Amino acid sequence: MTSLLVKKFVKNYEMTSDSKVRTSYGVLASIVGIVCNVILSITKLIIGTIIGSISVTADAFNNLSDAASSIISFIGVKMASRPADKEHPFGHGRYEYISALVVAFLVLQVGFTCFKSAIDKILHPQEVAFNYTLVGILVISILIKVWLGIFNRTLGKRINSTVMKATSADAFGDVLVTSATVASLLISRYSGINIDGYMGIVVSVFVLIAGFNIAKDTLEPLLGEAVSKETYDLITKKVEGYEGIIGSHDLIVHSYGPSHTMATIHAEVPNDMSFEEAHELIDHVEREVLRDENIFLVIHMDPVEVNDEEVVKARRIISKIVKELDDEASIHDFRFANEDERINLIFDLLVPHQYSEEQEKRIQQQIKNLASAYDERYLCVITLEHGFICNK
Repeated sequence: MTSLLVKKFVKNYEMTSDSKVRTSYGVLASIVGIVCNVILSITKLIIGTIIGSISVTADAFNNLSDAASSIISFIGVKMASRPADKEHPFGHGRYEYISALVVAFLVLQVGFTCFKSAIDKILHPQEVAFNYTLVGILVISILIKVWLGIFNRTLGKRINSTVMKATSADAFGDVLVTSATVASLLISRYSGINIDGYMGIVVSVFVLIAGFNIAKDTLEPLLGEAVSKETYDLITKKVEGYEGIIGSHDLIVHSYGPSHTMATIHAEVPNDMSFEEAHELIDHVEREVLRDENIFLVIHMDPVEVNDEEVVKARRIISKIVKELDDEASIHDFRFANEDERINLIFDLLVPHQYSEEQEKRIQQQIKNLASAYDERYLCVITLEHGFICNK
């Protein structure tokens, strides 16, 4: 069903990095969510009124709030697709994160309401009325919600949409709520034990955890999260794959929405390459990364000595020392200043974020000691840095 809907209503559905295609995915998910939740809401409201069931009527209004979530998602996707303008030169892609955050708060509100109602039912237990029609309606509702959750999760993964993943989590939260209602009805009917309130406590905790995780995942890109290892490897391998670029470092990635990414990186080039050649190479790499990966990349050029054997040897020695001390550490921007009685080795040292101040001081001193042990003239001048990559 999901593939059929995508093929039917999303033009060029395979081009998921295209902003127009992403918008079409978002519109489809929102409309499907609105239609399903409105149908469920109207059906439950009518039957709940006929059979006089408060639980079915309450679930009807819950579905109505889910339809509101889908409307918020629709608005968020449409606003995120707006092109860049004078006030927002990087586009409006972060509206998608904001709409997902609103959905997260709606999920949290459902969780808190469910928790409050569950406590009230434990303190003031009431007999649960059993009706086969009621159970049948709730089971159908569960099946529809399961499909809706899978539908949004599949589309959310396909286009890396935070708001769709949030809507999926909201749908599965509703599945838990309604399943708990069915379970408590059946247990009460056949055992005479009323566990409605206790079941509500368990479900509300799951819903609250889901809402918290959605909010956390949404806030991270808004606050400015570290570049993922996958994106780091993608960009660095792409840049270092061009002839004339020796290495790279200091990659920083800024997200202005799932389909709007800007990055900066330092690329090392041989110092004997002419300025014109290096500039042309850098421009070529930037254009191809934008074309192939849809990432607006700005490259800072760092010249590296490649012909002076003494400088190359010194850099190789320091790199080896650093790697032996910590495989996750590295050096860059290496410079060599040969004076009368000493040689200054000037470089930046990149260490993991989890390093304490004591560890930072220790590794710097160890590098200095090992370098001078190799050649007593070596004096290391180190600038400490932390990386921007997230290894989780």
